[in-house]
Formats: sequence, C-alpha cells, structure tokens
Amino acid sequence: MPRLQEFEREHDRDVLDAARAFFESLPATTPREIFQVLEDHGYRGQEQARKAVALMAYRHVRRIRRIHLGGVQRRTLPPKNNLLLMGPTGCGKTFLVELLFGEILQLPTVVIDISGFSETGYVGDDVKTILTRLLSAAEENPLAASAGVICLDEFDKLASSQNNARFDGQGTTKDVSGFGVQKELLRILESAYVDVPMDYNNTIYSDRIRIYTGDIAFVGCGAFSGFKNTAATRTGDPTIGFKATADLSERDLIAVDIEDGEANDIENFNCYGFLPELIARFTRLVPLQPLDRETLKLILVDNVVKTFESEFESEGLRLKVEESVLDHIVNRSFERQTGARGLNAILTQTIENCAFEQFGSDEKCEIRLRIRRGKIQAARYRMKARSDG
Repeated sequence: MPRLQEFEREHDRDVLDAARAFFESLPATTPREIFQVLEDHGYRGQEQARKAVALMAYRHVRRIRRIHLGGVQRRTLPPKNNLLLMGPTGCGKTFLVELLFGEILQLPTVVIDISGFSETGYVGDDVKTILTRLLSAAEENPLAASAGVICLDEFDKLASSQNNARFDGQGTTKDVSGFGVQKELLRILESAYVDVPMDYNNTIYSDRIRIYTGDIAFVGCGAFSGFKNTAATRTGDPTIGFKATADLSERDLIAVDIEDGEANDIENFNCYGFLPELIARFTRLVPLQPLDRETLKLILVDNVVKTFESEFESEGLRLKVEESVLDHIVNRSFERQTGARGLNAILTQTIENCAFEQFGSDEKCEIRLRIRRGKIQAARYRMKARSDG
C-alpha cells in the first residue's frame, strides 16, 4: 500500500514536497472542536449528523497524517470511513460537507451531482472523471488528491428501481439507468489503483495519472424520497403508506423523517434499487431530520439577512428586516417543503428591487422590509445625518 515515502521513485521532488507540506498543514482538531467550529461558521441544527461528520473528519485527518507522516502501516489502522447522509431537501447535507471539508479543513473536496454520470460516459460523464475533478481540486497533485473528499450528491437518484430506462442486456451493454454507475462506483470506493484521465473527455488520447483510492473519503447525500414507504412495504408496517390512518404531524408534512432502524437495514436499500455491496461500502448511514421553524429562522438571520445587511452597508445604506417578515419567509419555506434552500429565494426578489433603485445612488436611506396585506413590502426612510459634535 502506498505511503508518502514509497512514492519517491514515481514522482519528482516538487510533487513530494508539495504533498508533505499539505499533509503537515492538516489541522489536529478534536471532534468537539470541529463540532463547535461548524456552528461558528453558521451551521445550525442537525446535532447528531454534525457529531457523526465531525468524528469522521477527525479520523480521516488523523489517519492520513499517521500514514504519510508517521509511516504507520495501513493494516494496523482502522479502515477509512465513508458516510451516507439521508434527509429531505434543504436540511443541510451538502452544505455540511462543503463547509467542513472544503472551507474549514481545506481538504481537496469536490461535490458531484452523480445523476449526470453513466457507466462508461456513453450518455453523461464517465465515473472515472469524478477523480479527475478531485485531482483538479488538489492542484494536480495525486498524493494530495488521494487524501481528499468526494461528495456524491443526489446519490439516491442512482436507485435503479426509480428509472424506467432499464433494458434487456444491461449487464453487457452501456447502462444509463444508474445500475451500471453503481457497479463502477464500487471500484473507486474500494482500495484500488485507478488510472485517472487528466481531462474530462476520457478518450484513448487522454493523459492519465494513477491515484490510489484507499484513503479518499466518500460522502453520499440524498433525499431518498419514497424510502420510508419502501421500508414500510417490505416490513408490512400498516401505519405507513397508503394504509396509514395515523394523523400526520406538521413535521411529517414538511418532509419524511427516516429513522435509524430503517436507514441501517441494507435490505431496504436493496428493495429501493441499490446494490447491497455498494451500500455496504458506507460505514455509517446518517439520517438527517427536517429543520424546525426555530432552526430555519436562525439560518435565515445568520446566513441570509446578515449577508444582505453587510452588502447594503457597503453601499452606505441600512437594511432592516422586521420580525414579521422573518416569520413569513419561514412559513413559506414550510409550505414549499424546501427547507433552508428556499429561504434565500423568497427574500431575494424584494431585496433586489430595492438594490436596483438605490445601489450607486448618492441618496443614503434605510430600507425597511415589513408585511402588508400578507406580502413583503419595502419602505424607504431618509437617514439622519450624523452630527460631529
């Protein structure tokens, strides 16, 4: 198994020095510290998922440092951790990965919409070019790339039972339904040497570089719509699905709440349309919960409103958003079942109209957003000049 010391014959000194500097720069941060840093950077809610991802990140960094800097043999260490995050749209799955690995830890990180890939690139991108993108994020350094993180977004869309494009002979022909992509993903999720094309076309003329995938961390993210009904149908649970008679709570109406027992039953994934051996490559399956109103409001204030306030301040303007507007936006997000993802869109249109009128103008004023007749309206007030005395 390759370690930094074992690459001296394969790579020049510049590549080795850059890789060593990268490994030495990886922070020795505890899981508790990672958990808190995520909140300091604006991540709200999902405490259990945050704990799981923080611990996974700590183990990943520590494992990489011990292998490449400490010279520890891989067989003496626990295997790498891959996570599968399951939760409704807008609950913070992808944002958690991007924020932690890409911004805070600054590991080579790529977020891939896996629904755009096919088995050999016949329709859509070739699965191998996922590693091409990771290599690009690592500034073409294969050693740094081999310690990176790949987020497979929309992972649930690979479920073969959800696609009607299945056809006879799919085992021997190019498959665009997701079944073939699952088989291709199996290889790169394992500890394998892969000849990675240096360009996204992946033709026979492409230059290639070999990357070891045994240390790359994979995080799958997906809403898994219908998964709960699949689990209920398989187990014969009469309280879920078309036969359900129990009253739906407000939380159920927003998004499905997948339970740990349902997520950790591999047979449920098999019925849903996944190869069991692919799901088995994920060492931890983490359900994320629908965000409640309080958490959505915190996200709206900290990550959306404050950003707009800062932009207006840079223009010499003042932006004030009344409490009733915040509640209105959160309620709309609940109605649309978009979670945190829809918060920005609801507020943006009104603010952009104000920005169009006032940005670049000599007139300095306060823009106050309020609710009138059930809609967000903007009122403009002249700002009083400050006295120097």
